[in-house]
Amino acid sequence: MSRQATPEPLPRADDGRPPAPFGQFIVKVHGRCNLACRYCYLYEGPDRTWRDRPAAAAPAVLDRTAHRIAEHAAAHGLRDLALVLHGGEPLLAGAGRLAAFADRVRGLAPGGCTVHTTVQTNATLLTGPRVATLARHGIRIGISLDGGRPAHNSRRTDHAGRPSWPAASRGARLLADRHPDAYAGILTVVDPDTDPVEMYESLLELRPPALDLLLPHGNWTNPPPGLPPTGPGRPTPYGDWLVTVFDRWWRTGRRETRIRLFEECIALLLGLPGATESLGLDPVDAIVIETDGAIEQVDSLKSAYDTAAATGLDVFHHTFDDALRHPGVAARRAGADALAGACRACPLLTVCGGGHYAHRYRAENGFANPSVYCADLERLVRHVAARLSDATAGDRR
Repeated sequence: MSRQATPEPLPRADDGRPPAPFGQFIVKVHGRCNLACRYCYLYEGPDRTWRDRPAAAAPAVLDRTAHRIAEHAAAHGLRDLALVLHGGEPLLAGAGRLAAFADRVRGLAPGGCTVHTTVQTNATLLTGPRVATLARHGIRIGISLDGGRPAHNSRRTDHAGRPSWPAASRGARLLADRHPDAYAGILTVVDPDTDPVEMYESLLELRPPALDLLLPHGNWTNPPPGLPPTGPGRPTPYGDWLVTVFDRWWRTGRRETRIRLFEECIALLLGLPGATESLGLDPVDAIVIETDGAIEQVDSLKSAYDTAAATGLDVFHHTFDDALRHPGVAARRAGADALAGACRACPLLTVCGGGHYAHRYRAENGFANPSVYCADLERLVRHVAARLSDATAGDRR
């Protein structure tokens, strides 16, 4: 009788502690999209692995994934975990299937572990019955939009070139009107060609409880749109855009909505832990499960080069502890040790954290570079620090 191999122990940090477990599981329940956004880094970028994967995750993949998540939660004594139902467009799998999978994960999770489930959708397939099904099963709904006006979303079209805005705006308003408790918020990619205040205020009309403002996924080899060449004194179009929105948000006197990037920046400036991949040095706790059961790093890495997110692992043959041991995963979670020398010497290190890992890529030397947005991030962080300093000085007077 052959003996089962004993798994290798988890690698330990310099202080002797094992790596932090994964706390966010991004499950691709459907790997295709009903839209064909012209800027999409996932389907229009350098990575082509999606072409060879099934469109939808099979029941066996979802069931095995649910068991692996529960196994990881039990092994590490997780009190909370985030389950993100993703795609493509996850609602192509059907709201009932999403609900059944979320229930399966909750049913298998160890006692005392709370599963927080979110679906990230383009909102075009949101209907009354679908939203009701998701809400009834405790699934919060996040929406991806480019703004709150038709013109903002002109590049978000379906495969026949038809605009997505009419259906997406109906879905967003339906969610806000009928199930506000299930409304997780809106994710928007920053476009410096738009008016920042007009963009922000247009999104407020959709009544999101939170906004995620994300920088476009670009890097040194494939720079983001409109980013000028690096060098002393270069313009900071993305930083300027974010600073303008920050001031509009900050000066209101009441919280119209949460903006995660700004709240995380403030927390880090105050010495509190961060919880975003875009700022700070805390290890990223997310892992992706593809429609075929492959365990991969986060999708943003696919903006760098083909197979950048691949690990060679899958839920049928490997645990999530195996993924913690993967050198690519370990490198992305290495904090300051993974940063370029210029970043480690920077006074903004603990706040900026080198920026998003994917934005550091250069074909010649991989990810050991400052973020392509380095100057823009410095513009934002220093501005927020100044506003925070002014506010605390006023409190002391």
